[in-house]
Amino acid sequence: MKTIFDNRKAHFNYFIKNEYIAGIVLTGCEIKSIRDRSVNISDAYCVFTNGELFIKNMYISEYKHAGYEKCEVVRDRKLLLTKHELRKLSQNVKTKGNTIIPLSVFINDRGLCKIKLALTSGKHSYDKSQSIKERDLDRELKRSIF
Repeated sequence: MKTIFDNRKAHFNYFIKNEYIAGIVLTGCEIKSIRDRSVNISDAYCVFTNGELFIKNMYISEYKHAGYEKCEVVRDRKLLLTKHELRKLSQNVKTKGNTIIPLSVFINDRGLCKIKLALTSGKHSYDKSQSIKERDLDRELKRSIF
């Protein structure tokens, strides 16, 4: 498994409830750009449309060596999950405050592009300051040990 992009802000801004791994429908030039690490998911989120899950605001830059085929850099891309997972996620998203965001993009052992998704709820500012305090305490403990 080769991680291409990791959404580090997600762990700071959201409480992670469940994680899922989904496939994604891409064109040829998009997968080549992803392998070149030209992708950004920090502003991306997922929505349900007609019972299917789509990712919005996922930025994949144009492939440098593409010929006549030009790709859209930001478009809705379909995510591939099982019916059971889709049903479970759609029920959880209907609850107020829950959303689905991507955590990371990676290439699996078979060479397929996958996205790790998370069912999340947002943190308040006081939760974020608590996370900062815990992180600083952990850092100080590690420094004192070594």
